[in-house]
Amino acid sequence: MAETQAGTLVLEEVSKVFPQRGGQGDVRAVDRVSLTIEPGEFVTLLGPSGCGKTTTLRLISGFEMPTSGRILLDGKDISHRPPNKRDMAMVFQSYALFPHMTVFNNIAYGLRVQHTPRRDVQQRVERVLELMGLSGMGNRRPHELSGGQQQRVALARSLVVEPRVLLFDEPLSNLDAKLRVQMRSEIRNLQRRLHITSVYVTHDQVEAMALSDRIVVMNNGQIEQIGTPEEIYRWPVSRFVADFIGRANFLPAKVQTSREKEATVTLLGRTVTVTASAPLPPDTVGTAVLRPEALLLEDNPALEQVVVEQTMYLGSTIEYIVRLGEQRLIVVDADPRPGRVFREGSTAGLSFEPETVHLLAEPAL
Repeated sequence: MAETQAGTLVLEEVSKVFPQRGGQGDVRAVDRVSLTIEPGEFVTLLGPSGCGKTTTLRLISGFEMPTSGRILLDGKDISHRPPNKRDMAMVFQSYALFPHMTVFNNIAYGLRVQHTPRRDVQQRVERVLELMGLSGMGNRRPHELSGGQQQRVALARSLVVEPRVLLFDEPLSNLDAKLRVQMRSEIRNLQRRLHITSVYVTHDQVEAMALSDRIVVMNNGQIEQIGTPEEIYRWPVSRFVADFIGRANFLPAKVQTSREKEATVTLLGRTVTVTASAPLPPDTVGTAVLRPEALLLEDNPALEQVVVEQTMYLGSTIEYIVRLGEQRLIVVDADPRPGRVFREGSTAGLSFEPETVHLLAEPAL
């Protein structure tokens, strides 16, 4: 076997089944999940509540054991090792700081459990305090810190033990919106600088897209799609993924011709060539995904006409709700210029660029 790089994490057909009390049947929380995370990669498990993302993280960390399948770290099977034998560290949602300890002692806790020499503890804690912008705060206690500072302490405590894999369990959910944006930028910059393999769990799509090298979209215990943020957003493989990642309009598109990743369709009165998630037979009516910012309103009677039902001026954008027959669509104008605002009750032509359309191999609803 070729030598595996440090920090390579592999899940092979991993499942977790929880038996229900009272003979109500079993719950398959994770269902045959296979995933390879490369050294230094930042991967986010994303999905709605109950999709299996948190259970998958707990399986990786050792807080749960798989019912079947294997988890490998650098080629070694760690499926049934306890958390303290996995060379990983977890950043929790609740920070999990010891309130009676100083910042220094909170960060040093893991090193002392490992019986690290006192001199090394001092040097490593001071180094990580500086790295996290916490220099001079070592003698404070958690209640004397802001939420952002407490989160940095929790992150510092995980980093100081120098794990091969860093795990994040929705660590920013307790912060306000502005601080979340700041902290996710700090986490991403730090992860890139240290080049540490990271697995992050969130239900926040924007957070996942801002942080990740790749996103794993989960649903009903299974992986729906794995890809870069751009791949997931622009070329979703299913209606579920398209609807969960951002906002999307779904329109029927009749297939004229189709190849592996491309199709010629009739859409909104035009015949255009678009990307496709899978081939479809001619005359099939598939589902075209158009993001709100991909649709344009124009004062052009030659285009498909829609009725503007709602106009929301948001400064940097204008958001419209328009009606096309019995269907309501969202249109976002990201370049609102004076004189180009369509008022409620007016009609407008609806247009799009073919390269912004993606065809799903699913029938239109």
